[in-house]
Amino acid sequence: MPEGDTIFRAARTLQRALASRVVERFDTHLAPLAVVDQRAPLAGRTVERVDSQGKHLLMHFSGDLTLRTHLRMQGSWHIYKPGERWRGPARDAHIVIATDEWIAVGFRVSDAEFAATSALARHPRLSALGPDVLSAVFDVGDARRRIRATPARHIAEALLRQQSLSGLGNVFKSELLFLCGVDPALAVPEVGDDALDCLLRRARELMRLNVAETSIAASSGGRVTTGRLNPREPLWVYGRTGSPCFKCGTTIRSAMETDGRRTYWCPRCQER
Repeated sequence: MPEGDTIFRAARTLQRALASRVVERFDTHLAPLAVVDQRAPLAGRTVERVDSQGKHLLMHFSGDLTLRTHLRMQGSWHIYKPGERWRGPARDAHIVIATDEWIAVGFRVSDAEFAATSALARHPRLSALGPDVLSAVFDVGDARRRIRATPARHIAEALLRQQSLSGLGNVFKSELLFLCGVDPALAVPEVGDDALDCLLRRARELMRLNVAETSIAASSGGRVTTGRLNPREPLWVYGRTGSPCFKCGTTIRSAMETDGRRTYWCPRCQER
């Protein structure tokens, strides 16, 4: 599932393929994008850069125009050479941006819009985001303050609030809580400063590790938090309900949250 590391890697790949290239063709199944394209065509514009902000991917074009996309649960960006066979059906290609050498295809991308690049700082969704875990400048104090102020029911929910900390998703949430020995059901005020600082520090470490091009995650093509080379042991607790904890052998438990996402934890390693 797309989390901040996935979006960061996608932006990096798109940046390498598209930056400084001129758009030759733009197709979309999304009416809001098509309306803007009819009024101010994307074809003929230059891709200036591609970057990410939390879970949002931003493709900046010449002429003060940016395409913002959010992959949600099913979206993905692919890169192809002209004439290369796509790995997804054309009906799912919601966005197609073609240059002379590469074609970027956004499959099942439903959350997308064009916005003025000069106005992104005031964009209602982007400006509301908390500190980006993968940002070159990460404000720990601001992240700590925002988490403390969140109305979340417990720390597991607080970590997923993008207004508190942007980029984390359900996998990293469970893994971080395990690594710092924090019970996911603890109310935020019950989480001590040392534990909260551990969560923020490890979030930064794990996310940066998973976007490093020389990491185990990069070589395996997946997400790794254990640091283990065994491809069957990439994660500590996520997706391991009923399996023994790698550290203490206790059976991993899980519970469904009200938002439909599942939290995983070790009752012994994360005992209150």
